[in-house]
Amino acid sequence: MDDLSPRHPGVYANRTPDRTAIVMARSGRSMSYAELEAVSNRAAHLFRRLGLERGDGVALLMENQLHFLPLVWGALRAGLRMTPLATHLTPPEADYIVADSGAKVFITSQAMARTADHMALGTIPADKRFMLDGASAGYRDLGAELAALPATPISDQSEGIEMFYSSGTTGVPKGVRKPLPEAPFGVPHLGHREAMARYRMDEAMVYLSPAPLYHAAPLGYNLRTIRAGGMTVIMEKFDAEEALALIEAHRVTHSQWVPTHFTRLLALPDDVRNRHDLSSHRFAIHAAAPCPVSVKQAMIDWWGPIIHEYYGGSEGNGLTSLDTAEWLAHPGSVGRAQIGRIRICDDNGDEVATGTVGTVFFEGGPRFEYHNDPGKTAGSYNKHGWSTLGDIGYVDAADYLYLTDRRAFMIISGGVNIDPQEAENVLVTHRAVYDAAVIGVPNAAYGEEVKAVVQPVDPGRAGPELAAELIA
Repeated sequence: MDDLSPRHPGVYANRTPDRTAIVMARSGRSMSYAELEAVSNRAAHLFRRLGLERGDGVALLMENQLHFLPLVWGALRAGLRMTPLATHLTPPEADYIVADSGAKVFITSQAMARTADHMALGTIPADKRFMLDGASAGYRDLGAELAALPATPISDQSEGIEMFYSSGTTGVPKGVRKPLPEAPFGVPHLGHREAMARYRMDEAMVYLSPAPLYHAAPLGYNLRTIRAGGMTVIMEKFDAEEALALIEAHRVTHSQWVPTHFTRLLALPDDVRNRHDLSSHRFAIHAAAPCPVSVKQAMIDWWGPIIHEYYGGSEGNGLTSLDTAEWLAHPGSVGRAQIGRIRICDDNGDEVATGTVGTVFFEGGPRFEYHNDPGKTAGSYNKHGWSTLGDIGYVDAADYLYLTDRRAFMIISGGVNIDPQEAENVLVTHRAVYDAAVIGVPNAAYGEEVKAVVQPVDPGRAGPELAAELIA
């Protein structure tokens, strides 16, 4: 965690240039460290040629594909803010984020043309719009532009940073703006160093990436894998059985999941689950949402003591983590603080007693702000200067944190606070349920009532009979 030596593609391109850095799961297309270094350097030269300086922004709308990480690395080594856009956004939603972020360059791909072709991009000049895999109406050919540029580093490399946008559960999405790193290019920030040390990430590792790269955690762990000199196997789309086959075929050592991945893995028939050799797998890391105790216990029973959990946000204001042994001693916990100090507070911002539910704050963690929203930024800090992501929870006597839900999701029915996560945790354990979301809907007598939206494993079973079974 205290290693401040540079860790970036160029380090390994010089040491082992032909070693594979990235491989796409289904297509098998791959990129060596030498190729990754060259593409990212060319991208950095392109950004400089376009007039971008340290602190400027680039927006990227792209599916999971081979050039995603090299383009991100190109922006990072040019000291830029890289904003990845979710591939499911509508054109107006994507336009909003591009404009709000202040991005000066927009990059997309042929696979995203249905969205990109209908974006206005009013804040992006025509000569700063690029399409991978060939030119398109309104877009320059990114591949051709990169091919004409040097494969060597730019003269003024510095560390950039990602600027992610919230999912927008309340209002429009908000950009999480963190200070640009002051360390020389390649020196990992504290969050990277903590994770790389805790999960023993090194040149021998093989990382399975099952989630969309536009999310903070998947992109973060892919960047850490490259910083460690390992190989990443990127799934174009998640499929539970395919994930198991990839662990066996590539001798995967590390992976990162969300609870929904676990429920879909556990839903596989026993013969499929037992068909693959998973013995190489040493660290299965999960986060992003509270994991039902029964789901996590089932994963530990299956995969053994390799399950690691953490809690934190793209804001980077604090972090907790715990391993399997700790979780078994504190089931349901998301761990103890590794960055910052946990403070549980009431609505007045005052700390509450151990075991009492309140808003989760971090004291002493890195600061952040919400881009173009000083009100939301101010609302994330209390009178003590402690920051929160808006989650609700409590700590036990050993300082382990337990999450209950987000304040914005709490259902209030007849004056009673109802935690939707508790109902979701039960529903997703049913063999007929693929996924579930519990929400509050208007009720004339009680203000709100509880409603569950369920995705069945077999859509043909959707109907009153299954509903009655789940309610029971």
